[in-house]
Amino acid sequence: MRGVFADKVPGVDTGWDTLHTFIRIPAGAVLAAGAMGEVNGAAMLAAGLVGGTMAATSHTLKAGSRVLINTSPEPVSNWLASLSEDVLVIAGLWTALSQPVFFLIALVVFILFAVWLLPRIWSGIKKIFRWFFRIRSATSRHLIRC
Repeated sequence: MRGVFADKVPGVDTGWDTLHTFIRIPAGAVLAAGAMGEVNGAAMLAAGLVGGTMAATSHTLKAGSRVLINTSPEPVSNWLASLSEDVLVIAGLWTALSQPVFFLIALVVFILFAVWLLPRIWSGIKKIFRWFFRIRSATSRHLIRC
């Protein structure tokens, strides 16, 4: 329940996502491997790698887009992004359980979208860090001169 509220506050959501980097990705790998049931070790390893990769991809998209959204001065975009994520999770679960073929098609579309979007998110995050460190070094030089 804390996650529902933590996602609505700019800055707090970035800290929450940072903490969850160490939870979501291994959990995705373990969940995928466990979903295989009683099979040989190679199949479980493959499922774990696929599950971990999918968890890392979705988490990177979420956390990276949140870092970029947090640069917006108004809070509405953050709330809208968080509510959209909540709705998409519920819709995705419902689709996976009731319409698995459609879900698999949507999953392929998501993967293609992620391949296209991840480099753009990474570029935006690098710009934010460059801007931050440029301001920080300018402030440090100003303080040293005083």
